[in-house]
Amino acid sequence: MTQQVPQVPPTETALTGVRNFRDVGGLPTTDGRRTAFGRLYRSGHLAHATAEDALFLGGLGLHTVFDFRNSADHRLDGYDIELAGVRNVSIPLSDPADGAEFWRLVRDGNIEQLRSVLANGKATERMLHMYRATIVDRTAEHSRVLHALAEDSVPALMHCAAGKDRAGLSIAVSLLAVGVEREAIEADYLKSNDPHRRYKVKRTDMSEVGMSPEVLELLNPLFGAQPEYLAAAFAAIDETWGTTERYLTEGLNVSPETRERLRERLLDRG
Repeated sequence: MTQQVPQVPPTETALTGVRNFRDVGGLPTTDGRRTAFGRLYRSGHLAHATAEDALFLGGLGLHTVFDFRNSADHRLDGYDIELAGVRNVSIPLSDPADGAEFWRLVRDGNIEQLRSVLANGKATERMLHMYRATIVDRTAEHSRVLHALAEDSVPALMHCAAGKDRAGLSIAVSLLAVGVEREAIEADYLKSNDPHRRYKVKRTDMSEVGMSPEVLELLNPLFGAQPEYLAAAFAAIDETWGTTERYLTEGLNVSPETRERLRERLLDRG
C-alpha cells in the first residue's frame, strides 16, 4: 500500500503591507478529513501591498481574489493591487453608508461621540448585530461565493478591510460547507487577534489624546475577534434555518453536488 505523504503547513510569511494573511489549511472536518493547504487563503485588503508582497502573492497560483469591502472602504484605503493572471471579484458584504459612518467614527469621532456610540457594551452589541445580519441578509452573496469556489475559483484569497469580520464570515461559511468543525472554524477566526495580524487603528488625531487608553478601549470591540461574535453568526444559522444543512441547501441554494465539488477542491484527498 502506498503511504500518503502528510500535509505540512507552509511557513507563514509576514507580509509588509498586507495584514492578517494566512492559509486556511489543516482544519479538521467532522468526517476526519482536513482542509488542504494552498487552496484557500484569507487576509486584510491588498491595497497597500508592497512589491515584495505582490511577488509572494503572485507565486501562490491564485485564481481569484474575493474583495468583500464596499465603496467607503475603497475610498479610504484604495483598490487592491493587480496580480497578473488573477481574477478580482468584488462582492460587498456591507452597505457603503454604514461603512462611511463607521470609518468617520473610528477616524474622527471625539471622546464624547465614542462614549455615546460605543460605551457600556454598545460596541459589542453593534458587532453582534452585524454578524447576525451578515448571515441572514447576505445569503445571495455567500451563495455566489460558494458556487464560484465549486466551479473554478480555487485557489482563492478572501479579504475585507481587516480580514476579520466580512472575510471571517465568508471563510466560516465556506468551511461549514465542506464540513469543518465549528470549533476549528472559531480557532482559525481567533488568530486575527494575534498582534502581528491585527488591524492597525489610524485616527486623524494620532496624539496622546486622540489615541488615549480610553479611546483605544472604546474602539477595541470593533477590531478584536471575539468568540461571541462568531457564536452569534452560528446562532443566526440555527435560529433561522434550524441546521447547517438547511442553511446551505435552503438559504444558500447549494446542492449536494455543489458541496461535493467544494469538498474536492478544498479538502485533502483523505
